[in-house]
Amino acid sequence: MLVITGACGFIGSCLVNYLNELGLRRLVLVDDFKRKEKRLNLQGKAFLHLIDRVEFIEKWFPQNAEDIEYVFHLGARTDTTEQDTSIFDRLNLNYSKRIWAICAQHQIPLVYASSAATYGSGECGYLDNHDLPFQVKPLNPYGLSKNDFDKWALIQAEQPPSWVGLKFFNVYGPNEYHKGRMASVIFHTFKQIQETGKMRLFRSHRPEFANGEQQRDFVYVKDVIAVCAFLFKNKGVPNGLYNLGTGTARTFLDLARNTFYALDLEPKIEFIDTPIDIRATYQYFTEADMSKLIGIGYRKPFYSLEEGVKEYVSHYLKEHLYY
Repeated sequence: MLVITGACGFIGSCLVNYLNELGLRRLVLVDDFKRKEKRLNLQGKAFLHLIDRVEFIEKWFPQNAEDIEYVFHLGARTDTTEQDTSIFDRLNLNYSKRIWAICAQHQIPLVYASSAATYGSGECGYLDNHDLPFQVKPLNPYGLSKNDFDKWALIQAEQPPSWVGLKFFNVYGPNEYHKGRMASVIFHTFKQIQETGKMRLFRSHRPEFANGEQQRDFVYVKDVIAVCAFLFKNKGVPNGLYNLGTGTARTFLDLARNTFYALDLEPKIEFIDTPIDIRATYQYFTEADMSKLIGIGYRKPFYSLEEGVKEYVSHYLKEHLYY
C-alpha cells in the first residue's frame, strides 16, 4: 500500500489520479475530509482507504506500518498569510516529525513536501544544497515551518531508507478550485476575466521591479507529480532536498497575458497595491536551480509556461473539470 497525505488537496489529488493512471489502486488517502469542496477532488479516483489525518498519525499508521510500501507526505497548512505559529508547529513541523519517525522505524521510503518559501527573499540564492537551510531567512511562519523541518531532517541519525524533501516552487494546475486566496494567479486571472473582463495584478513596491515584472518559477502540477512518480520508481537516488520548479523565472505579466491568450482574448491588465498583510514578506523573484534533480537522472521536459497555462485553461478551467 502507498500512503498519500493531503490526498484531497490540490497536489495530492493530482498525484492520486496519476498513480491510478499507472495502475496503482492500493492507496491510503489521508486528509481532513470535512470540506465538501475539497472532497470533489477525489471524484472517480480509486483507493483502498480514506483516513482522517488525526486518526492516521495517532493510530492507523503505527498499527499498519508493516504493510506500507511508500509514503508521499504532501499534507500541510500552506496559508502564507497565517501568523499563528502554533498551527504550523502542529500541522507542518510536529506532524511531519511523527511521520518521519514511523518511516525510519519501519524502513519506509518517504517523499515530503518542502517549499520555495524556505528561501525567503533569495539573498542566499536558490541552490538545494544542505547548507542553505541553516543560512536562509524565510519571510513568513509557513516558510519558517518548512525550513525548520528541512533542518531537522538533515541532522537526524535515524532516517527512512530513502527520503526526499521536494522544494515546490509556484505550482499551478487543476484541482485547486478550493484554495481561495491561496490559489494560483492563473486561477484568479481566469475568474476575474469571467467576472470583469480584466485582471488586476499586484503593483510593485520596489523600484527595481516594474509593475507586473515580479518573477516566479511557475511549475505545472503535472510536472510535480511526474517527479514524485520518478522518485517512487527510483528509490536509490541520493537522500536529501531537491528543488522542484522549471528552472526559469517568468513574470506575472507573462502569466496573466497567457491566460487571456488561452481564452482568445486581448489582455486587459490593471495594477493594485499589494495587500498590507503580505507586502513586507512578498517574494519578488524565485528561480529553482534544477541541476540536482537533473543530475540524478530526471530527463522529462517540463511544461513551458505557455504550454501549461493553455492546457490548464482550455482543458480544465473553462469546463470546471478535475484531473
